[in-house]
Amino acid sequence: MELIWESSREAFRVLFEMDPKTLGVILLSLRVSGLAVLIGLVIGVPAGIALGLHRFRGRQVIMAIVNTGLGLPPVVVGLFVYMMLSRRGPLGGLEWLFTVPAMITAQVILATPYITAITTSAVASIPREFRLQALGLGASRRQALWIVIKEARLSIMTAVIAGFGAVISEVGAVMMVGGNIATTEGNRTQVLTTAIMLEVRKGNFALAMAFGMILMLLAFIMVLLLTRMQEGSGGRWVQS
Repeated sequence: MELIWESSREAFRVLFEMDPKTLGVILLSLRVSGLAVLIGLVIGVPAGIALGLHRFRGRQVIMAIVNTGLGLPPVVVGLFVYMMLSRRGPLGGLEWLFTVPAMITAQVILATPYITAITTSAVASIPREFRLQALGLGASRRQALWIVIKEARLSIMTAVIAGFGAVISEVGAVMMVGGNIATTEGNRTQVLTTAIMLEVRKGNFALAMAFGMILMLLAFIMVLLLTRMQEGSGGRWVQS
């Protein structure tokens, strides 16, 4: 109990002081996870809309792949990306291994299935007659599609929350492809989750707890902001 108390007290001290190293880890965590979710949106939302609106041969296979992605072990994703980016891999020429782009790539693979699956479910739940009615009233195909997207946008925001939650707390993949590198010149690939692991191994429980508290706080703030955007968007839609 004494260890927990002392570690908590030291953690609050680290939080209030916020030295450049801690700030660098926080900013890199937000950068990696934020870009991963953004790229996941660019890929997952159009894919989810297409899967939700259309029925075609092979759709069940694609949906099975997407749903399998929801349970992908991060270490397996890390291993796959590592092998692809290694010198003997097909993408070794990019020289991304143990860099930030490699970490973003791994997190994109983890976030995209969540965004795709939730978007597909949201779009598929909107009755087909809704779109046909819009077309019958003179709307173009693009306008009818936009109406469907507006109807499903609250669930798409949920997809963003799920995708961000999946990657901000992930450790296995980013550890494998990023290397958790922090030098005296500055932080290179160390994020909050990998920093926690490193400090625990070093026996520095206070700093590890501080990073853990920051991680939980960041996750709470981001989810709170997204939830407020989601509810506010829904309120404006009801009013209109």
